[in-house]
Amino acid sequence: MKSQFFDLVAPEEARQRLLAHITPLTETDTLPAYQAMGRVLAHAMRSPQVLPTFRRSTVDGFAVRAQDTHGASDSLPAYLAMAGEVPMGVISEQVLQQAQAITVHTGGMIPDGADAVVMIEDTQQVGDDEIEVRRTVAAGENVINVGEDINEGDLILPAGHRLREHDIGGLLAVGLTEVEVVARPRVAIFSSGDEVIPPQQEPLPGQVRDINSYTLAALVARMGGQAVLGGILPDDYEAIRARVSAAFKDGANMIVLSAGSSVSVRDNTARVLDALGDPGVLVHGIATRPGKPTILGMAGRVPLIGLPGNPISAFVQFMMIGVPALSALQGAAPRPAEVLRARLTTNVPSMAGREDYVPAKLLPGEDIPRAEPIFFKSNLIFKLVEADALVKIPLDKAGLQADALVEVRLL
Repeated sequence: MKSQFFDLVAPEEARQRLLAHITPLTETDTLPAYQAMGRVLAHAMRSPQVLPTFRRSTVDGFAVRAQDTHGASDSLPAYLAMAGEVPMGVISEQVLQQAQAITVHTGGMIPDGADAVVMIEDTQQVGDDEIEVRRTVAAGENVINVGEDINEGDLILPAGHRLREHDIGGLLAVGLTEVEVVARPRVAIFSSGDEVIPPQQEPLPGQVRDINSYTLAALVARMGGQAVLGGILPDDYEAIRARVSAAFKDGANMIVLSAGSSVSVRDNTARVLDALGDPGVLVHGIATRPGKPTILGMAGRVPLIGLPGNPISAFVQFMMIGVPALSALQGAAPRPAEVLRARLTTNVPSMAGREDYVPAKLLPGEDIPRAEPIFFKSNLIFKLVEADALVKIPLDKAGLQADALVEVRLL
């Protein structure tokens, strides 16, 4: 393997080098729709029926013939005879006649002969069997017609769509109680370093708890993947190679390794990933901060990501590269980042030719939020915990000035 660490690649080019090699998984799972939140559809979903299946009222009020309300106003109301009520969940057998009104409820069936609903607040009861209508309604007003929501055979959701809460509601509304989704990508996650210990242990001087395995696992779960924690690896090439190779042979769909910051450790990671299979390492160093030492590669159909040991660097780079790679494995379009515009509260230095992401706290502003940068040193995880967003400093900018409008990515 030829080292490319000092041949830094622009972030978007690095991302595309990896994504260009990824092919979606072919394995699928069949699940109850209500358990499929965040999963990616393996096939397009079409409606087996029309919805609604009957004409429905959108308000509480009275079903009427629109022409019987023409010219109605507060000063000159229309008088309609009460002809009964359509209870909820009951098929209406009544047929509305001229100059009549029938009580209906929100979501209830509209009786034959009616073509509009007048809201109850636009009426006045007159005795027991008559109402005043104080506003004209048009034909179709406050009425949902058969098939107005969706028709039989209409596309509900395309293949590759990641299911959201309201998608699940839509599927259940037309009786689609099961879905076939892409299988969860199995992501083998390793941390390495002789100084790294499990989080449940009390660290001795010089030791640190493993943070990266668990923050990365949370990101994997959020993206519909299955994290397989491989444990902590020592700073030894043969030990790293053996454990990572075992995960590869065991069927991992992605391998992620966060390592220390020394050149020797990075070289161990790169050598191990490159030896897993062709095409091997694709990127060894990205023009970004934090996360410059990031390594990207492929072994057959398995994406390989070597992250820095710095928790902020590992988290940010997995958001920028690992999350899109997980989407690609599931055959889903990359999930749009939650991005908004904010006004910077203070100057932020950078270096032209490098894309920076700076943690920031969002504060109220007069028109748009204000982004207050959180300046940090390496490995200070709670600076990220304090943050609401990441401020992006573009590749061609040598820093940003206070009061500048900036793009922030929500955390």
